[in-house]
Amino acid sequence: MNETKVFEDSYRGIFREQDDFLACLKRIGENSSWRRQKAKNLRLVPITEGSQIANELKNKYIDEGLDESIITDTIVNTGLLLKDRNEYYPIRDCAIKSILDRAGIQGNGLRRVEKNIYARILNDCLKVAQGEALIRFSVGKVSAVLSGDCNDYSILDVEELFLHSVDYLTSSFKGCQYLGGFYEHDMVSALWELSGEDNLLKAYQDELRLHGRTMEEMKPMVRITTSDTGAGGANIFPMLVSGSENTAISLGEPLRLEHRHGHNISEFDQQLRQLYAKYQLATGNLIKLLKIDIFHPVNCMKGAMDKLKLPKKYQAEALELFKAQYGEDPCTAHDIYYGISEILYMLACDGEEGSRITRMEETIARALSLNWREFDIPGTY
Repeated sequence: MNETKVFEDSYRGIFREQDDFLACLKRIGENSSWRRQKAKNLRLVPITEGSQIANELKNKYIDEGLDESIITDTIVNTGLLLKDRNEYYPIRDCAIKSILDRAGIQGNGLRRVEKNIYARILNDCLKVAQGEALIRFSVGKVSAVLSGDCNDYSILDVEELFLHSVDYLTSSFKGCQYLGGFYEHDMVSALWELSGEDNLLKAYQDELRLHGRTMEEMKPMVRITTSDTGAGGANIFPMLVSGSENTAISLGEPLRLEHRHGHNISEFDQQLRQLYAKYQLATGNLIKLLKIDIFHPVNCMKGAMDKLKLPKKYQAEALELFKAQYGEDPCTAHDIYYGISEILYMLACDGEEGSRITRMEETIARALSLNWREFDIPGTY
């Protein structure tokens, strides 16, 4: 990992060791801060290479011992600064959505206009914005401009959250093993295997035997994700990994704690303590799928993937793989759900960002609540 490049908008850190993951969170936390300001006093200023403000800021950064490349990277990406009184701060791309929200603007049309027009429109809206803004400064840039009311946004320290996660998982699950984690500016995530906890999957495995299914190697896992840019709350996802290719299977809705209503780390601890019970409920979702007979699996799989709005490329690949494995004979919704979950493996093979894979896990998990028979129709889809 190249720590000197953490400031870049495109930075993505992947950590195979838990100590490296936690050390990264600690270093980023030490170079980050929160600040509340009146929203109506904030302004956006465009910045271009060679402009007076760009040269002044680069010189200032050099004098203060900061990397002037922070300014260059900002010019290449957002091309915008946040002005608070007489101070200018580079804006990271993940901050744009929160700035638009704070200004009360929706839609993507602004992205197509010139930067000076873009800034002028937002500034007109910021002038009449109510209340305070909570600004997240991270590694030399603004990463978010959120509501300053703790009922709208509550700070949950990322490093503290993952330290609490490690403490709970290692003390509560004897076979807990860190599998990997990543840091991206708008999402942080880590995955643990919970080997040795046979009771977590016992009911599901018993049901598989009753249905005459071949028992592949199966292990429970848990993924924990969070964000300090308003992109999501602190979420705990029960999962399992199955088969020789370690296909990841999402088990439904996560335990969620939103960054709202004054929520704090003790409430996250309460969520962690619900993990064992969550597994019992979550595996019940898969058991239900075993009892749903599907007579037109190809159409059903196509319909379900369309309903979930999955990318067409991966839809086609998953469907071809499913037909190669199962043919077009009647099956169960359980078979189709496993077939759709192969998309996660495809994304990983294509080297997709960790945040995209994590969001896809959550999207696919929504299939557990679909009305499968709605898509089980004959004829050409």
